[in-house]
Amino acid sequence: MASPPLPSQIVELNCKVMEEKLKSLGSEVNRHEDNLRFLKSEINAIEEACVDLAIKLGNYHSSVAAVVNNDTSAQEAEERTVRSILDQDRTAAAIICQLKLRSELASKMPLMKDILGFVATLGKVNNDNLSRLLAEYLGMDNMLALVCKTYNGVKGLEKYDKDGIIDKSSGIHGLGRSVGKLLNGRFTVFCLENLRPFSGDVNIDDPQRKLILHRPRFPGGESPAGFLDFAVNMIHLDRAHLSCLTASGHGLRETLFYSLFSHLQVYKTRSDIQRALPLINDGAVSLDGGILKPNGSFCLGDSKNLEVKFPVSLEVSSSPENILEMEGQVKLKNWEKERLLEDMKREEDLLKEVKELYSKQKQELMDYLTRPELTQAPHDSSTIPSPATPGSNPFGAKPSHKRRY
Repeated sequence: MASPPLPSQIVELNCKVMEEKLKSLGSEVNRHEDNLRFLKSEINAIEEACVDLAIKLGNYHSSVAAVVNNDTSAQEAEERTVRSILDQDRTAAAIICQLKLRSELASKMPLMKDILGFVATLGKVNNDNLSRLLAEYLGMDNMLALVCKTYNGVKGLEKYDKDGIIDKSSGIHGLGRSVGKLLNGRFTVFCLENLRPFSGDVNIDDPQRKLILHRPRFPGGESPAGFLDFAVNMIHLDRAHLSCLTASGHGLRETLFYSLFSHLQVYKTRSDIQRALPLINDGAVSLDGGILKPNGSFCLGDSKNLEVKFPVSLEVSSSPENILEMEGQVKLKNWEKERLLEDMKREEDLLKEVKELYSKQKQELMDYLTRPELTQAPHDSSTIPSPATPGSNPFGAKPSHKRRY
């Protein structure tokens, strides 16, 4: 024998109680999910800081090792780069380099005052392998490119007659004749005031004023394995080149080197590049010789050993006291990361538990609404709507139109 139908007031009350409990569990699910997102962002920030510290520590230890092994000094490295430029006979870079060595002669030439130098001599790196790799990526034309401060300096390099023919007696062509060198072929010139500068922020707390760039991350928030840094931030600038060089207040890193490298990423190995392909938009290089161009093409085969490379800076930029402080920061941040991972584990367990309760409560509500004694009350069926309508209040009783006395 079937159970008699329940009064609508009891049904509505029971449904309301179960709905409120379901709503409470839903809010708890959202709270735990928000907590997990916050903890994940904190862990990502710690990992990014640890990568920065690891790069600085690595640079310090490699510099110390080079000094201990009596490797070439920074000055000798620069001189070697200059000699390699001079060997590129009949090039604009060789002519200007020859004139700069004759300081008395160069000081009398207005044209020389606007020429800052060459790409190859305006930046240094801390690793000979990286020096070779970045030089190969840029190519000889860019490495030998002249760098002028203003467009007036660029215009002064070359003059033309009324037919557009180069005047070989003026500009850099005339300078070449003065030192017994004839210029042959085209040459590249960068004008700092005409380059579009980096539009983001510069880390003013960093002695090298590096660009603040967002590290590549997978959708889950983790950094790709083997990622070292962006090439533009791995260039070491002398103190004189860190100051503002353009009228708008931009330095070499924001102008010249950003235009050359943009967001070029540097990895340890080719395999690291392959795994990080979805995160690479402006090319990548690896210390074992891999080169991925910004257009998506790969450079395969043996590496080119270019004659002109960036000088290798072996200067120890940080004091031992700062190094000890950085090593302490790494330990502290790793400890913080461990605590956060423990918190994440607890939140994940709680979230799983609450989700199970939510599913159970939802099923109980569905089972209650489909009980036979409820479906046998046709006149009251309109007051028992489906719980499948989100955001509504399906369990409120209809207002009574009877007057009460």
